[in-house]
Amino acid sequence: MAKEVVGLIHPGEMGVTVGAAATAGGARVLWASEGRSEATRARVSRTSLEDANTLAALVEMSDVVLSVCPPHAAIDVAEQVAALGFNGSFLDANAVSPATARAARAVVESAGGGFVDGGIIGPPVHAAGTTRLYLSGTDAAKAASLFEGSLLKAQVIDGDAGAASALKMAYAAYTKGSSALLIAIRALASAEGIEAPLMEEWGISQPGLEARSEQAARNNAFKAWRFAGEMHEIADTFEAAGLPDGFHRAAADIYRRLECFKDCNPAPAAGEVAAQVLKREG
Repeated sequence: MAKEVVGLIHPGEMGVTVGAAATAGGARVLWASEGRSEATRARVSRTSLEDANTLAALVEMSDVVLSVCPPHAAIDVAEQVAALGFNGSFLDANAVSPATARAARAVVESAGGGFVDGGIIGPPVHAAGTTRLYLSGTDAAKAASLFEGSLLKAQVIDGDAGAASALKMAYAAYTKGSSALLIAIRALASAEGIEAPLMEEWGISQPGLEARSEQAARNNAFKAWRFAGEMHEIADTFEAAGLPDGFHRAAADIYRRLECFKDCNPAPAAGEVAAQVLKREG
């Protein structure tokens, strides 16, 4: 039996590991180098992904197109693939609201393709048991089979397009949302000059919270440029459910203020992150 051909768009830190998982599952995985950065090329060079050179060639050769991109680009990617006449299975594994997932499905299906909704929970896939890809929709089980035997656990859940995305939104609403809150609290404490007594009180009544706040700053600052869009997708999900959406729109603002730390190494300390959050625009 011929290998399933998967076209990966785009191989970022997460996407390249999902593509590698599909390779481990027995698929032939393609990517398109046209217009991609040297950092992306270096990242892919450490894998067995094959270069199709252009998006058009990737779409033409693929049975499945796998989209793992920043949330703001999810619809654009679906439109680009649909415009190329793709009629295979489109797996949207982006951190988007259910409404955005359904909009992507409409775009893909209008061109004759099939759609699978996906939501990734966990870090880039470097070890078994750390990362799950939740899938929903008619062809979810078939999509899950692409990752059998790999480090990535693909799990089908009940529901049509939007269910997997809703699960991702609900999960990240807490994980990334609470991190933004801790970063903002550390910034407030710095602005008011009460960091030391706050840390002392946390040590008494909230043991471990100081370490969590340090971790929130250190582990999220360099990725914050991706999280602002995700916070708006989460806010849209709350709004659509008739729930207040303001908290996660504020979290988006916190992360947007940290975009200057994109891909920084070493990671900044909590004090440096707080100072950046406190900078006034204009």
